[in-house]
Amino acid sequence: MTGGIRYYYSTVAPPTRRPGITTSSKEILQIGIAYLVLTFDLLLIFSNSTILFGTGGIGLVAALSPGIVAVAATAALTGFVVHEMAHKIVAQRRGYWAEFRMWPTGLLLSFVTAFVGFLWGAPGATVVGGMPESDRTAWGRTSVAGPLSNSAFGLIFFVAGLGLALRGWGVAQLYWIFVLAWINGWFGTFNLIPVGPLDGRKVLRWNRGVWVGAILLTGSIAAVSILAELSVAFYGNPFHCFHAAASCL
Repeated sequence: MTGGIRYYYSTVAPPTRRPGITTSSKEILQIGIAYLVLTFDLLLIFSNSTILFGTGGIGLVAALSPGIVAVAATAALTGFVVHEMAHKIVAQRRGYWAEFRMWPTGLLLSFVTAFVGFLWGAPGATVVGGMPESDRTAWGRTSVAGPLSNSAFGLIFFVAGLGLALRGWGVAQLYWIFVLAWINGWFGTFNLIPVGPLDGRKVLRWNRGVWVGAILLTGSIAAVSILAELSVAFYGNPFHCFHAAASCL
């Protein structure tokens, strides 16, 4: 499972912007639609209702539970919505107009791929107006904000999972908590790949050291989270794989 989030330079003159962090009814509507579509995509995957790994959508309603719905909604909120809002807030604090805009083709692609069994698409982008392409610092700081928000949530979910494991929480609950940690780590890492419109290209262009540090952070979160997730799934204990790895050193 993977995800792509497009993030654009804009040469279009931005609308007049009021001071502070602002939004519009258009932005709220569009990010709301993108959020609901991405949540549904994740529901297909989490409930094993895909063509490759399940029923091909048949019996989706029967396979759902309040817990799976909550996990999908939380994953889309922290991995995608907060990521985009982090870009927007940093850009607006620097005095630029910035709002999310959905990409209908990307939303359709995300649904089709999720129905098959993996997630690939570009639900939309934070469009920034008036920021000069030559201002590497502004673009770099705006771009790195999204993956750093994923890192923050990934760490929160990972640490929470370990703490709750020590308190004796059930296997199912722990598994989904580590899934949330992994999704945030992976979304952050994917978006730091320095190609095309992804965040990594603009971060690397601004500061190589920041890019290396950011991708190591998100990549590490993704790696340890999936190790914990697999440990819970196969051994009922998130610490098992870490103990096994330590014994080999």
